[in-house]
Amino acid sequence: MVLSTKPTTTWAEVDENGRLILPPQVAEQYGLQPGARVRLDEGQNFVRLHRPVTHLTKVYIEPTVACNLDCITCFRNAWDQPIGRMTDETFERIFAGLKELSPVPSVYFGGIGEPLFHPKTIGWIRRVKELGVKVELITNGTTLTEQKSREIIETGLDVLWVSIDGASPETYSDVRLGAELPNIIANLKRFASMRPASHFPKPEIGIAFVAMKRNIADLPQVIKIGKSFKAKYFSVSNLQPPTENLQDEVLYKGVMHNIAYMQAPHLPRLSLPKMDFDELTSEALFKIFNSQLNITYAGNNWGGASDTCNFVENGTMTISWTGDVSPCWPLMHTHMSYLHGKPRLSKKHVIGNVGERSLSDIWLDSDYVAYRERLHNFAFSPCTFCGGCDLSESNEEDCLGNVIAPVCGGCLWAQGIIQCP
Repeated sequence: MVLSTKPTTTWAEVDENGRLILPPQVAEQYGLQPGARVRLDEGQNFVRLHRPVTHLTKVYIEPTVACNLDCITCFRNAWDQPIGRMTDETFERIFAGLKELSPVPSVYFGGIGEPLFHPKTIGWIRRVKELGVKVELITNGTTLTEQKSREIIETGLDVLWVSIDGASPETYSDVRLGAELPNIIANLKRFASMRPASHFPKPEIGIAFVAMKRNIADLPQVIKIGKSFKAKYFSVSNLQPPTENLQDEVLYKGVMHNIAYMQAPHLPRLSLPKMDFDELTSEALFKIFNSQLNITYAGNNWGGASDTCNFVENGTMTISWTGDVSPCWPLMHTHMSYLHGKPRLSKKHVIGNVGERSLSDIWLDSDYVAYRERLHNFAFSPCTFCGGCDLSESNEEDCLGNVIAPVCGGCLWAQGIIQCP
């Protein structure tokens, strides 16, 4: 576990019976209540303590799947799902459920659509902030007028994420059709200047970038643009192609091929220290990182299989605009994507609906808890780096005999290829 985002050291003690006693604040922060089951992973000189699967820390809320843009990367280009907006009744059920939880989890407003395309989103942010928790919002930035910016700032929002996938009007509009980059940058600079003066102004600003062949060269400039309005966070993800023609845009074909053998026990092991990446070292390091070696860089594995569901590791749940609760963002909606040159249908997985059950009841549902425990072990077929059989064309069954949908062996999130802010 990472105990804090700050470089602090916390000490535990071993009592006379050999039991490990953690500081109370650490136990509370990670949901280590009496009776909780905790997974331990042993390393060479450490033991990694995982968060209990019963600890809910973050709730994703999707206000709408409607949007004012038509981006080529969006799953809406290849699905047959209804377009709609969350009702007041559904949000009130979510809000009531949040109040019943202790501690109250943080909330992230975002999903397939543009959250600010829903007229109630800003008011809902204000309501959730009254619970004293961290709240984040992601937007495409096109509707950040002066009035809307003022309203967002006044809610007390903690982090505003903005999707920017290009550094020039040409490359940006090549991805996010219908948007104008200069207007978005102007909106963000105005937003940043409107925040109350402080060494740590709120809301903090984050930039989300979806990397593809057509725009990866723009990433350094996008970061420079973000720094111009004092962005604090930058999150880069790969593309999961929703349409056949976008398969050639991905930047991880070699990575997927290498995932399996780069952690194979029979491979020679190479341990690299931190060093400068410059003109002198880049060519040699590039060749090493693409060689058949089990590599650690500054103590961290380089490129092997992750087999880790960060949605479970981070203790999150997602709620679609209909009130349906799913384990993760990719399972909120049935959608099509492409894996190994073949179409893959990912069917949504719904645990329950907030209109019928409380958040606590859904989160602690025995089948849902068992599902999260299975994800801790990640005993699924290796669809991500396998050549791909017919079973890899959906998430309903795999070659290891898993038939309890969904099966997650083809999940690019679980291999660290795609990530959400």
